[in-house]
Amino acid sequence: MPTLHLTLQIASQLSNIPSKSQFKKWANAALRVDTEVTIRIVDEDEGRALNNTYRGKDYATNVLTFPITETPHLMGDIVMCAPVVATEALAQHKSIEAHYAHLTVHGILHLHGYDHEIAAQAELMESLETAIISKLGYANPYLIT
Repeated sequence: MPTLHLTLQIASQLSNIPSKSQFKKWANAALRVDTEVTIRIVDEDEGRALNNTYRGKDYATNVLTFPITETPHLMGDIVMCAPVVATEALAQHKSIEAHYAHLTVHGILHLHGYDHEIAAQAELMESLETAIISKLGYANPYLIT
């Protein structure tokens, strides 16, 4: 089983953020190789600034993934914007926990090189996410009611 070293940074004023053990459980479910990851939970200002700087998009997004290296093990950062996650969970009729679980798995798969910009790759990534999330006991994250 791959080894996970996880650092959790909470830089958000929201209080409904999952625990480090929850993030660790979700990340472990998606691991393929030894991984060192920092998950940073931010508020809208920081989320918007990062999305603008690194993607040229002037809005806060739910999750950003920053792969750092693949050797000697996988290493990277995942940034989630707590207000966006909360708003999306409400709009999609999901629990905050389920949405954070999905976005954690999504970010870990990005660190592993999966992408969703091309339709065929998106289909593969979404099917992996759905399988992992289902094993964790959550509903298909792409069935939005």
